[in-house]
Amino acid sequence: MQVEIITIGDEILIGQIVDTNSAFIGQLLNLNGMSVKQISSVSDDREHILKALDEAKNRADIILITGGLGPTKDDITKKTLCEYFKTTMRFDEGAYQDVVNIFATFGKEVTPLNRLQAEVPSICEVVHNYNGTAPCMWFDVEGKIFVSMPGVPYEMKALMKDQIIPKLKQRFNFPFIYHKTVLTQGIGESTLSELISDWEDSLAALNIKLAYLPSPGMVRLRLSAKGEVEADLKIYVDKKIEELKLLISEYIYGYEIFGEEKETLEEIVGKLLRTKKKTISTAESCTGGYISHLLTRVAGSSDYYIGSVISYAYEIKETELGVPHDIILNHGAVSQPVVEQMAIAIRKKYKTDYSISASGIAGPGGGTDDKPVGTVWVAIATPEKVISEKFLFGNNRERNIQKTANAALNMLRKELE
Repeated sequence: MQVEIITIGDEILIGQIVDTNSAFIGQLLNLNGMSVKQISSVSDDREHILKALDEAKNRADIILITGGLGPTKDDITKKTLCEYFKTTMRFDEGAYQDVVNIFATFGKEVTPLNRLQAEVPSICEVVHNYNGTAPCMWFDVEGKIFVSMPGVPYEMKALMKDQIIPKLKQRFNFPFIYHKTVLTQGIGESTLSELISDWEDSLAALNIKLAYLPSPGMVRLRLSAKGEVEADLKIYVDKKIEELKLLISEYIYGYEIFGEEKETLEEIVGKLLRTKKKTISTAESCTGGYISHLLTRVAGSSDYYIGSVISYAYEIKETELGVPHDIILNHGAVSQPVVEQMAIAIRKKYKTDYSISASGIAGPGGGTDDKPVGTVWVAIATPEKVISEKFLFGNNRERNIQKTANAALNMLRKELE
């Protein structure tokens, strides 16, 4: 059973708004055993919409449409659907009452323009929209289901969760779809692929699909399985993940279950710090406070986060962190001796159990033959030792900052564990 999502609106195509509707619908469908075949965005153009509907009908069994249902002249979805299904408009009393109720909550009378919202194609079933004036329309034609919903996310989400999904499950039998994602840090996508190649090949016997989802400094491995018995799917996937852990345990920092709240690396680190009743401070140069930002955006981080020195300039490294001038002169600010001294100093200055320091060349300028753009040193100071590591991240400034922060947090996670 295949589903296609069509979003309608010029505002999406010109980048004025981001299409979050498709992401929400896609996730909700997957959680209920429905596979999305394709997602399309089309303009507010009659011919474009008609063509999209015709193509979707040939690909999918269920076509979900959002947008273009307002009362103004630029909203043409309803009229175009009427043309597509070769039917006429009718006035729906139930839909009109929904409009009346919405206006009543604001103490207003329904305008003639908004009264037109209750006009719908004759062959559709109206699905009541209790959060807006545009009705949701359900078409059951030649074994295909078309559902046209308003594009306002608040309205669409309520319709999908409370009405559309239950109606679809009454009509069709769907399998279970299970996704579990392994979170890795510190290894590139291609290297990881080579390392787990034989394991990846073994997934086919259990009908498990693998997807690589790279982001700055991280690679997420999503395992997906589909079947009739949900418990069996979880057993198969978890068994393969246990095998994977034997191959890359040093790079795995967590897991995600599709549809459940995702735990970030900074949340994992925060949980470890809180559990162990330990504190953390940071001394940042190239990241400009980004590591501190990640740590402090976690609710309750005041339990373990103490503070930071953003030692961007040489002078701040010397005056605030006590890095000797001759070390900077002899080794450069981006060096193992400097970053280790930064970590030791901030831990001592703020009397914390652990500290993180980072110094690097974020770019796009500032690189040399010995230290090209993307060269970064990260250090972790603990009650017993100082560890440091050199990274070569590339020439994109924003990604270098993100990669540095992720590498630093993962180094701390390993020490805490």
